[in-house]
Amino acid sequence: MRPLLTRTRALVSAAAAVLAVAFTGPAAHADPAVPPTLTDGYGLTQVGTAQGTATNFVLTVTTPAVAGQHHIRVIVPSSYYTDTSTRYPVFYFLHGVGDDPSNPHLAYPAMLASQKVITVVPDGGLRGWYTDWVRQDTAAGAQNWETFHLNQVIPFIDANFRTVAAKSGRAVGGLSMGGFGALHYAEDRPELFSQAVSLSGAIDFNLYWVRTAIRGTLSNVGFAMSGTSGSGEGTGGSGFGPAVPTDSAFGPLNEAGDMSAALAHGPVVNAGKLAGVGVSLYTGAGDGNPINVVLDEPAFAESVTEVAQKNMKAALDKAGHPYYAVDYGNGKAWGPNCQGKHTAGCWGQDLVDYLPRLEQAFAAAG
Repeated sequence: MRPLLTRTRALVSAAAAVLAVAFTGPAAHADPAVPPTLTDGYGLTQVGTAQGTATNFVLTVTTPAVAGQHHIRVIVPSSYYTDTSTRYPVFYFLHGVGDDPSNPHLAYPAMLASQKVITVVPDGGLRGWYTDWVRQDTAAGAQNWETFHLNQVIPFIDANFRTVAAKSGRAVGGLSMGGFGALHYAEDRPELFSQAVSLSGAIDFNLYWVRTAIRGTLSNVGFAMSGTSGSGEGTGGSGFGPAVPTDSAFGPLNEAGDMSAALAHGPVVNAGKLAGVGVSLYTGAGDGNPINVVLDEPAFAESVTEVAQKNMKAALDKAGHPYYAVDYGNGKAWGPNCQGKHTAGCWGQDLVDYLPRLEQAFAAAG
């Protein structure tokens, strides 16, 4: 029979091990082909089993906040399951119009290569526009995307993984529609995020073509600021879900009506709310061919986001807020797969530049 002190120490050690699992996320497991088992909570209910590997997988959830089923992609460093004492900051990455986190192209190489950051790509809907819609009575059903992401996905991730569950350990970024979402979320909830980045973001609602893009996705017709197939920004055109009134997401965005409520959502207007958040901005200018800027939708879309970024920089300058900004023009000097257009080749290079800088910012924050 073991001495009482020895047995007591064994019981304490066993209890500590149980608590460690309960408060630090899934236990280590040896099979790299199997995603971890996560626990429901915060309004999210998992459907079926996650698909992928232990370090890059997609789970499906339902929530009363948004109608239907929704994918969430999670990418963790390869050391996550072996270095069980480390907590990791999280980069929430928001996709563009017409896309879904199950798209493997959204697992950009720079995300997969990072050994210091967990990346989470939550579903933003084909045209959810990262907001709680002002109208919940449409054919699309419940559309409370901001509630889903900020009140449900974030605490769900913190509860299931060893994260740095604080402002200092969170960043939000996104491309195109997601670039709007990233700055919008950082402005609405600056206490949640220490860094925000927009890649070719639709970030200025004062621009006619940004408003036209939003209206087009809601009505399911017309220009949608979309990129090329497989780009991580959908294929453009239509297919965004049931047509809904164009004032459903933000309120009226038509020059014939009162747009003041809708325009108040624009990141440029709210640039002064980003105090305490590190801001980064990336855009191209199209491919340098004036004809393509008119005839080539990805080139035209990027020419719009370039103007939006210039206006955002001016607003940040006025607010006295520092930022990091890149305009890579026609993309020739930016990366081998970038032509300065609204396409994945440019966004992938943006992330090659951004993620090491983000890792440094997280490290500096402690």
